[in-house]
Amino acid sequence: MNRCVSRPRILLVGLLLCQACSESGEDGSAGPQATPLGAPEAVFPEDFGYVQAVRELRGGDVLVPDPLGNTLYRVDMDAGTRTVVGRVGEGPEEYRQPDAVWPLPGDSTLLVDLGNGRLVRLGPDLGFGAAHPIGRPQDDGSFVMALPAGVDIAGNVYAAALGGFAADPEAPGTILRIGLTEGTADTAGTYKRTDVVIDESSNRISISPIPLSPADAWGVAADGTVVVARSVGYGVDWHSPDGSVTRGDTVGYEPITITVAEMEEYFRDRRRHAGVGMSMTSSASGEATTTFYRGGSGRSEEPDYDNYSWPNVKPALHSTTVRVDPRGRAWVRRHVPAGRSTAYDLFDRQGNLVAAVTLDGDRRVAGFGAESVYMVSFTELDLAYLERYALPEG
Repeated sequence: MNRCVSRPRILLVGLLLCQACSESGEDGSAGPQATPLGAPEAVFPEDFGYVQAVRELRGGDVLVPDPLGNTLYRVDMDAGTRTVVGRVGEGPEEYRQPDAVWPLPGDSTLLVDLGNGRLVRLGPDLGFGAAHPIGRPQDDGSFVMALPAGVDIAGNVYAAALGGFAADPEAPGTILRIGLTEGTADTAGTYKRTDVVIDESSNRISISPIPLSPADAWGVAADGTVVVARSVGYGVDWHSPDGSVTRGDTVGYEPITITVAEMEEYFRDRRRHAGVGMSMTSSASGEATTTFYRGGSGRSEEPDYDNYSWPNVKPALHSTTVRVDPRGRAWVRRHVPAGRSTAYDLFDRQGNLVAAVTLDGDRRVAGFGAESVYMVSFTELDLAYLERYALPEG
């Protein structure tokens, strides 16, 4: 038996989206007009294999991990030069597939070393310090994967709970707050996960995500406040560490019909922005080893689109990590028609839409400086280039 648990709900979502496009929001305002972000202040002249998270250091240099190039760089954007930090290996001052960097207290940096399955503290001088495993078993027998989608000023890591799709596909996903040293985890919030298709044929059950179905995006501010961008009733909610929630108004938008071009772009993005994979193996003695990696399957052929269930329209937003800039604004990436541009909505801590910016091509926020936003642009050949822009007003 093949059943799509969410298909009726997707049709309902489509109606809600159409209703949303005729509503400006609870305050009757459609929000600010989208404007181009403008020309970059600096563009690094050499490409990277892949970049998804950078950190501006004191003095203005940028720490850039390249997981596909298997290198951690210190980059001078203005001079157009870069130097290698550390070296490849499994030792205490080495890394394998450095994937992301996040700020820690004391002007330190958290390096996500996927290949060695650990989180490493780098000092202000970028010297390698204490390391903590990404995969952490809990006292109740569960397994926590501390793969950061954000880090707060106290050094807590925020990550989606591991476990794939729950027995109830409509159950929300859980956002964990993980103590870096203790390894203990508690719940910091929840979010709507992507809709799925359940196939119960051939005496087996398989669960597959529905491409471009509504799914929330989330991120973390420096003070530990979790921001969740709602995919249904578009807007943002801020979940403070004390448990209080600030719910933003619903923002109107024009739904985008899913055409073949949208399907092509969806699978291009999946190849270009491959997620993190994990494998677990056991030795003859029974000791389990967890390995993490970023990279695609290597497939280049186009899939048969008819083998997938598709909603009628795109959701309002991409379900990518929401970044919070130094002014406390959440950057939520909006869906636009295929091949058009990149668009971000900026929300303040009251949930108000205060700015909307656009850029040409495929660009993604990778981090912030005190007065800057760092973007990664991708070419048709999937080469990644790092750019620095002035933070927009609003």
